[in-house]
Amino acid sequence: MKITYYGHSCLLVENGEHRVIIDPFLTANPNSGGTTPDEIKVNAVILTHGHGDHFGDTLQIAQMNDCPVIATFELAQYCQSKGAKTHEMNLGGKHDFGGFSVKLTQAFHSSSVFDGKQFIYAGMPAGVLLSMGGKTLYHAGDTALFGDMKLIGERNRIDIAALPVGDNYTMGPEDAVTAAQWLNVKQVIPIHYNTFPVIEQDNKRLKSLFGDADIRCHTLQSRESLEI
Repeated sequence: MKITYYGHSCLLVENGEHRVIIDPFLTANPNSGGTTPDEIKVNAVILTHGHGDHFGDTLQIAQMNDCPVIATFELAQYCQSKGAKTHEMNLGGKHDFGGFSVKLTQAFHSSSVFDGKQFIYAGMPAGVLLSMGGKTLYHAGDTALFGDMKLIGERNRIDIAALPVGDNYTMGPEDAVTAAQWLNVKQVIPIHYNTFPVIEQDNKRLKSLFGDADIRCHTLQSRESLEI
């Protein structure tokens, strides 16, 4: 499994011919490394929730790749109303897409889509268990720390977790370390930080906090890749 980070919470995950992108916030993302939607070649777009800094360029990428948007029911319905192909799911559900599988977990956050002049309810936010090439990535989406992360860790063999660390809107670094421990993971990619002033964090401190818990912290730069 190869994972490429495009800033904020956006990850492109691939194994051979199978490629998916999670939360493709690119065009308006100051930390995307100048990545444009037309550079992205994928088999699917996966969304954790509807907020603009995650929904981002979803519709353009889905259209250009003629691929489905995988999301919770209400968010998938919204994408479908905008002309996108979709595969709707909901929390606790799993589906095999051929070459990769997706299971949605709960996340403690909110979810809406801004459609011109108003916010539209976009269903429950989610975390994503993405299995591909014999490896499993847990993308927690935007979430607070919650006790059932222990259950997620007990019931799934997770090779690496992408955890929000920015605080204010999501978990902060200390809670993210606890989350990693509960998930039984030894490798973490911090996400949802350093995009805006209110969620700025220090990479050296992140590495130290996770390192003290014997967890390897990959503070990836935009467009940097990691293979597991």
